[in-house]
Amino acid sequence: MSYDPRFDRYRSPNSKGSKQPDDRTRWAKPTKMAISGKPGSPPRPPMNRLKLSKFRLWAVWAVLMLGGLGLAVNLFYLQVTRGPALQKQAEQQQTLKTKPFVPRRPIIDRNGNVLAIDRQVYTLYAHPKLFKHTKAEIAASLAPMVPIKVSAGNTAETELLQKFNLAETGITIADSLAQEVADQVGRMLIKNSPVDGLELVRQQQRFYPQQELVADVLGYVDGERKGQAGVEYSQQNLLERSMPSIQFSKSIDGHWLPDRLTAGFVQLDDLKLQLTIDSRLQRVARIALREKMEKHGAKRGTVIVMDARNGELLSMVAEPSYDPNQYFNFGLERYKNWAVTDVYEPGSTFKAINVAIAMEAGVVKPNSVFNDEGRIYMGIWPIQNSDYQSAGARGPSTVTEILKHSSNVGMVHIMRTMKSSLYYQALEKLGLGQSAGTDLPFEVTSQLKNREQFINSPVEVATTAFGQGFSITPIQLVQLNGALANGGKLVTPHVVRGLFDREGQAYWKLPRAVPKQVFSPKTTKQVLEMMETVVDGGTGKAAQIPGYRIAGKTGTAQKASGGGYSNKAIITSFVGIMPVEAPRYVVLAVIDEPKGGSGGTVAAPIVESVMEALISIEKIPPSKK
Repeated sequence: MSYDPRFDRYRSPNSKGSKQPDDRTRWAKPTKMAISGKPGSPPRPPMNRLKLSKFRLWAVWAVLMLGGLGLAVNLFYLQVTRGPALQKQAEQQQTLKTKPFVPRRPIIDRNGNVLAIDRQVYTLYAHPKLFKHTKAEIAASLAPMVPIKVSAGNTAETELLQKFNLAETGITIADSLAQEVADQVGRMLIKNSPVDGLELVRQQQRFYPQQELVADVLGYVDGERKGQAGVEYSQQNLLERSMPSIQFSKSIDGHWLPDRLTAGFVQLDDLKLQLTIDSRLQRVARIALREKMEKHGAKRGTVIVMDARNGELLSMVAEPSYDPNQYFNFGLERYKNWAVTDVYEPGSTFKAINVAIAMEAGVVKPNSVFNDEGRIYMGIWPIQNSDYQSAGARGPSTVTEILKHSSNVGMVHIMRTMKSSLYYQALEKLGLGQSAGTDLPFEVTSQLKNREQFINSPVEVATTAFGQGFSITPIQLVQLNGALANGGKLVTPHVVRGLFDREGQAYWKLPRAVPKQVFSPKTTKQVLEMMETVVDGGTGKAAQIPGYRIAGKTGTAQKASGGGYSNKAIITSFVGIMPVEAPRYVVLAVIDEPKGGSGGTVAAPIVESVMEALISIEKIPPSKK
């Protein structure tokens, strides 16, 4: 039986084209025929099914187009808009740049002695939960080797046991262990292997073999290897070695591999930062200062030695000091070098500078005579000599005698011979109101009254004449006295010579300012000869050294306090210059708040001790009078 589309029914194969339906199709229900223009075409689906199919087709097409458009937009966003950022992110994830550990350059003194150097140290950690031996056994083995701080009533062994009981892991037993101690612990670990639970972590540490000897100049380096005081801070760029970064790329298996390592890239230079400090003289100055401070119960003190020819500081000591190896055990006030960070009223040690100003202006000569009444009044303000109660009025006195006996009244008369405006101009020329320009950090400027106040107030001129009413740093006072020693030039005090190689050849030197001429050589020679009388028979006799000509000036000044002056607190000082026939070295000692004494009895003996050491170290021949 076959289907005959013309009649929409089945036709028996036996019908042979008969138009009569057989019994099997006779009663078949006719269906709707799709209109076709061609006989024999297949039947068309119903109209609603056709519309549904077209809708589905368009929907699929729309989804595909929208999806393709979305992909195109996203591709544009990723490839063009965010392309550079994603590329950078990919590089960051797949590459790593780091700088290898590079030790800081060593610091040495003028003779090549090491003052600061990097070294390997170790920190010992304990993890008791991993111990394979008892805590008592490990404590007994470690106690003789590891230096630990022991509490009162404890032994090193019991102290270790107490530490082991603090936690199960991560206990710091000791830090900053030297290589030899770490080697001992390492040998113990091998001998008693396996001794799990002890861990040695290697680190780099800045080491100061001289401890507090030069701490005021050197400063210290913190845990992040950054200088925080002294030349460690001010010369950070010279002390840090430059080293190119190493780039690592992540391999397929996840390991980091270095890229483009060139031969010798980790080769370090042998340069060292050399200072002008002489460790031998530094030690003498610190001992002498410390002894006097302890004897007189002083609050603090400083000693400075400068070569007046070029401004090199051979010694700079400040007490109380600190050990830069253990800077964290000291208060913040110890870190500053008050010789450059604090100002004070210099008192009578400034009188020689004032005499030089007056002589340079041509208003006085060494033999000019002034009446020393012992006590005068400037308006309502009384001014008297420090020895007025015992010596009274000295009467007519030469400029040399006024300086020799440190007469306040005589100095007022001398400086009043100058116009106030010219006096102020001379003080500014010397650098008052500015800093000395040293290469040590945190230096402050000196303080001077403003021009109008100074010129219009006679009492300001009077007090400045004997070293009060203005403030300077100890380092600037050394600089000014250096001008008296070198023929009238202001040199820049400094402690850095430069970078030198192992052969002692200069690789780089710190540039210095051209010295400024402030006095004539004739003036400075006459002032030095007057200052020599201070040591020979005046207030500075304690600084005498047999066979040597020494110029000097004492100072005992009341400390400024609350707009006035303290009745108890004083600052004593002495500045010495030697040798007078060929002046070169300036030595200053300043003692803050000693209990009793004066500049001649407290500070002058310190300068004498330092000068004796200087004579020996520099091989200074005796003077020929």
